[in-house]
Amino acid sequence: MTRIREASPGDVDAMVRLSGMVQRLHARHRPDLFVDEPSEAGVAERFRGRLREEASTLLVAESDEGEVVGYTFCRVERREGSLITLPAAVVSMEHLAVDPGSARSGVGAAPVEAVRDVGRRAGCRRLVASVWEFNAAARPFYQAIGLRPMQVRMDQLL
Repeated sequence: MTRIREASPGDVDAMVRLSGMVQRLHARHRPDLFVDEPSEAGVAERFRGRLREEASTLLVAESDEGEVVGYTFCRVERREGSLITLPAAVVSMEHLAVDPGSARSGVGAAPVEAVRDVGRRAGCRRLVASVWEFNAAARPFYQAIGLRPMQVRMDQLL
């Protein structure tokens, strides 16, 4: 059974390790955008900063043995309405990382449900997340847990 809890400073090393796996995937597919091997100390400090942010929530997934096998980072975003859009409060899931050895065991879905709970408590009506086009393995997961494509963002090297 996967246990989800708020991350603490003691979880930073595990999150750095998991983040590195995701970073390498991104750098392999988009070397024009992503650093191949960022400084682990820098990534650790970035996580520590996220832990201090009031508007952010960093959650970890623990195995039965107490090992961190996944994490997610989310933030509540409130947007004012405009001439053409309605005001909105959404919970934005910025990162989701799961240890490959724990894939397809509910370790990814459990933190997403916790993000939904964060959003509901904050009065949000929507969960939004982004997935890179090259991440073919992740897209079916997001759709299986109920997310649907909302917008397609395109780019081109100049």
